[in-house]
Amino acid sequence: MTEHFEVTFKDANVVNSAKYKRAESVYDLLSSVVSAIIFVAIILVFFFRIATVNGESMEPTLTEHDRLLLTTASSVYNYGDIVVIHREGEEALVKRVIATPGDRLDIDFEKGIVTVNDTVLDEPYIAEPTYLSFSDGPNFPFKVPSGYYFCMGDNRNNSLDSRSGAVGLINEQYIIGKMVIDISDTEAK
Repeated sequence: MTEHFEVTFKDANVVNSAKYKRAESVYDLLSSVVSAIIFVAIILVFFFRIATVNGESMEPTLTEHDRLLLTTASSVYNYGDIVVIHREGEEALVKRVIATPGDRLDIDFEKGIVTVNDTVLDEPYIAEPTYLSFSDGPNFPFKVPSGYYFCMGDNRNNSLDSRSGAVGLINEQYIIGKMVIDISDTEAK
């Protein structure tokens, strides 16, 4: 009895075509991953920054060593925004915008009340009323000039801020970003 063996030869084009398709799939996957990483890096570099809180001036809202994700894409800051201010040669400050350009600001230090445009601010975020004044600070009431912001810490009686001549009004060019989220809340402390 004779045994017959059947031998099949695969077409070289079919084999090469399958290898090519696998290689192409791997290349497409790697290309997509690398593109995504580059895209995220560009977004983080040009539109976001991370800042760390130093000190107690923003308590109870933020505490020392909290890490903040800032957006640097905005150049408009509104009442209540938490911003990071950095002037060359000085330590960065984290403060809250209280009054914007054109606002009329008054602080009654005896009652601890802050008024903007004749409206008493509802400030549930502060540690205690605003009793601390500085002898070298501005005379209240006053109008915030164009291009400047009046900023204070939430821990009003333990904050060096726009009430002091050492800090003063904040030129908008020194605001490097506003807080999007406290990323310390999402990390294990």
